[in-house]
Amino acid sequence: MRNLQDIRIASLVPSLTELVVELGLGRHLVARTGFCIHPAPQLREVPKVGGTKDVNLAKLRRLAPTHVLVNVDENRVDIVPALQAMGAELLVTHPNAPDDNLALVAQLVEAFGHLPGVAARAERLQDALREQLAQCRRVAPAPQRVLYLIWHDPWMTVARDTYLSRMLAMVQWHTEPALAGGERGAARYPVVRGDEAWLASVQRVLLSSEPFRFDDAHRQAAQALCPQAVVQRVDGELLSWYGARAVPGLRYLRELATA
Repeated sequence: MRNLQDIRIASLVPSLTELVVELGLGRHLVARTGFCIHPAPQLREVPKVGGTKDVNLAKLRRLAPTHVLVNVDENRVDIVPALQAMGAELLVTHPNAPDDNLALVAQLVEAFGHLPGVAARAERLQDALREQLAQCRRVAPAPQRVLYLIWHDPWMTVARDTYLSRMLAMVQWHTEPALAGGERGAARYPVVRGDEAWLASVQRVLLSSEPFRFDDAHRQAAQALCPQAVVQRVDGELLSWYGARAVPGLRYLRELATA
C-alpha cells in the first residue's frame, strides 16, 4: 500500500474531479482538465493538462500521477496505452444511470479509502444519494416524451442508454428518439435532422446549458422543431454530471418535474 505522500491523482473528467474533492482528496490532486472547474477555490492551483479529448500527455507525464481517473464516454480510448506506460493506476469509470453513482463512490473508496476521512465522507455521500434516489421514485408525474438537446448545427440529443437519459427517466421523462447508443461512440448522441415524424409528439424540449450555449434564437428554432412542446432551458451540469453533483441534480430534476 502506498503511503499518504505517494498518492498523486490526475482526474481527466470534470465530474470525477469534483468527486475527488468532495471525498477529501483535493490535496492529492496534481492534474485536471481545463473543463474541471468545480469546486473553483480548491482547483485554482491544480495544473491543467488540456481537455478531456485532447490530453497533454507530455505535461501529464511530468506531473507523475500515481492514479489517473478516466471515463469511457468522456476520454479517448487511444490514450490508454500512454497512461499505462506512465506506471499510473488507471481507474476507468462508466456510470450509465443515477444508481451507478453508489458504485462509482465505492470504486474510489476501494482505491483511496485507506486515506484519512475518505471512507466517512463516502458513506455520507452515498446516504445522501440513496435519499435523493428514493425521493425521486416517490414522485409520480405523468410520463412525457422529451427531446434533450445538447448541440446545434447539427441538433444533437442523447440515446436512452446514457446517464442523462436515465436520469430524466427517474421522473418519467423519456427521451426521444427511443434508441440505444451502445457502450461508446457517436451513436450515444444521435443527430436530429428535423424531419423525423416523432418530433410532432414531443411534449417537452430541454435546452442544456452545456456543452452548447443556447440563446433565444435557438429556443425559437427548437420550438419550430417541436411545435406542440414546452421549450425550456435547463442546467446541464446538474442533470448530466455524476458523482457528488448527482445529489443536488436529483433534487433539481424533481423540482423541474413537479413545477
